[in-house]
Parts: sequence; C-alpha cells; structure tokens
Amino acid sequence: GKTRSEEFLKINPCHVCPTLEFDGDDAGAIWESNAVLRYLAVNLPGGEELYPADPRMRGKIDMAMDWRQTGTYACISKNIGYCVFGQFGIKVSEEGAKEDFATLLTEHFPVLTDVYLKETKFCFSDTPTIADLAIAPALTFLKARKNFWAKVPEAVKDYHARVLEAFPDTKEYFDMLDGMCAGYDGEGADAEP
Repeated sequence: GKTRSEEFLKINPCHVCPTLEFDGDDAGAIWESNAVLRYLAVNLPGGEELYPADPRMRGKIDMAMDWRQTGTYACISKNIGYCVFGQFGIKVSEEGAKEDFATLLTEHFPVLTDVYLKETKFCFSDTPTIADLAIAPALTFLKARKNFWAKVPEAVKDYHARVLEAFPDTKEYFDMLDGMCAGYDGEGADAEP
C-alpha cells in the first residue's frame, strides 16, 4: 500500500511497514517489524516455538533482535541496501556504503557468528526463532550491491540460507525480496566495498 497516503497515516503516522492494524473496541495498530514479530509470536498458536517463554532465552532473542535493529540494520539499510529504492528519491552515499560495510565486517558479522551462532545453527538455538526472522531477511539487502555480497563471510551467507530454508511457507516473500535486491542493476549495484 501507499504508506504516505492520508488513510495510512491515520493508522500509522510513522508511515512504515509492516503495520498490524487491529479491529474492534481496541482498534489501533502496531508497527516496526520486531514489535510485530513479538506480538504475533505471543498471541498466535505455535508462537512459543519461535519465541520461547523461558525468560533467559527470550532475553537473548530480544537482544539479538534489538542488535539487528539498532546496529546491523542501520549499516545495511541506509547506504547499502536502500540503493534499490533510489527510484523513490531515497539518496544513498557511496562513501557511507563503504564505511557501513566495513563496520559490518569488523563489528557486526563477528558478533553474529562468534556470539549468537557460536554453538548453534540459529541465534542461541538449534531451531529458528523470531530473532532469525528479524536478522536473515535483512541481510538480503546486501545483494543489491553484488560486490559487497561477494565479500560477505561464508558463515553469514550460510546462516542466511539456513534461515530462509527453515521457513518454506514464506519462500514466495523471501524470493520476492531476493529478486528485488539481487536483480537491482541501478546506481551503486556494481560499486566496490
């Protein structure tokens, strides 16, 4: 939908997706992908498999999701992955993209592989959680810059593939994001990191 339409802004003044709108007496909405993931996991059957009730495990999942939002995604989105949205007037900095990628390589990817995935296939777990659903799809934006993706450590690429394969019911959506990013051939697509 059109996130800047008057109708959408009444629901979500931050004009972001995803947005989960409620019906009934308690109408309203929540937005921000991690908030939506948490809400769905807590309120839908089977959600405890993806967001265990154990407080320590839930704390680790929340930590990984917050890390993704405040650090990793900030490096991936603005100057690296958002080049695919240039057609919508979003400006990116090529120098900023190089700096952000260097930060991913030296700070964020080591935390992912050496801490969150240290002894497990997924974040702190041998089964996927909502933390993995928050982190792995965001990594797909790196594919918009082919030479950047080529330099992503294999352990990170393997994790990305493992998470996407763990959710076969969402393959259509993951493939759509992958096609948009990997198929991008506009400004910055062939830039060197």
